Amino acid sequence: MVVLNRIYTKTGDAGETALGNGARVAKHSTRVNAYGTVDETNATVGLARLHAEGEMSAALARIQNDLFDLGADLCRPDMERDAEAPYPPLRMIASQVDRLEREIDAMNTKLTPLRSFILPGGSALAAHMHLCRTVCRRAERLTVELATMEAINAEAVKYLNRLSDWFFVAGRIANDDGSTDVLWVPGLTR
Repeated sequence: MVVLNRIYTKTGDAGETALGNGARVAKHSTRVNAYGTVDETNATVGLARLHAEGEMSAALARIQNDLFDLGADLCRPDMERDAEAPYPPLRMIASQVDRLEREIDAMNTKLTPLRSFILPGGSALAAHMHLCRTVCRRAERLTVELATMEAINAEAVKYLNRLSDWFFVAGRIANDDGSTDVLWVPGLTR
């Protein structure tokens, strides 16, 4: 259980922060950038939820919880030492990726295939889903970059990759099942 009695600690005033294993690193490190951008993705999901109802809101709530799990995973280096930790570190698992795939497949059955790229927008929810998608892609790029430097949980990268696809398909669902998608017209403004 997390207990936050004080919000500011002053321990980061010199530009460092603590990772999940207690190690101190620069706030601009690739690992901190990766899980910080996962947190930013979570904030954009919170904005999207303002426009969502019913099952879409519930799905976004599940994703927000997953994103906290993902942040916990990424802030904990030394996967090979997980067994030595005083408590089992939280790691992303395949079933979280599988759930996203099932949800994408279910949403996709309502959509006609695209014949053009779409522009981010349409409904307010769709516009927010596209913002979620682009921030999620940035988190994925940073996580992949981290994976070139240190061992990380492969499920973390898979989750981010599927999640950005989920946001794309959900954005189409939010545009009346794709019927009000804003299509890109190449060279339209030449």
